Amino acid sequence: MTSHATEPAPTVDKTDEQWRQQLNDEEFAVLRQAATERPFTGEYVDTETEGVYQCRACGAELFRSDTKFGSHCGWPSFYAPSESDAVILREDSTLGMTRVEVLCRACHSHLGHVFHGEGYATPTDDRYCINSVSLTLEPKA
Repeated sequence: MTSHATEPAPTVDKTDEQWRQQLNDEEFAVLRQAATERPFTGEYVDTETEGVYQCRACGAELFRSDTKFGSHCGWPSFYAPSESDAVILREDSTLGMTRVEVLCRACHSHLGHVFHGEGYATPTDDRYCINSVSLTLEPKA
């Protein structure tokens, strides 16, 4: 897990005002303020379309459809990012619990959280629980 002090600088660096101009209110709340969309409301919860999931804020590739699985948790779930350095993992102790927050490496936008050891039949036993509003799906051609 990467601590905040050693995170690489974002390659996409904008002010809050610039992000507000680019993102709608819900996107800004989730991506830039670490809010969470309501479960089972996101556009990619049950999507089975083949393709690449990109950061909605900056367009960086984050996940691929072949690592998406049905966890029935209310948010899209993936067992691994598309590249090992596509995301930053950071300890999150908000809400009175310790979790691992997932951020886009390129712009440091909040994506969701990752959970390990829940017993899913995946190669990694990880569940990257990601807000749909943090993603854009680029369908396979």
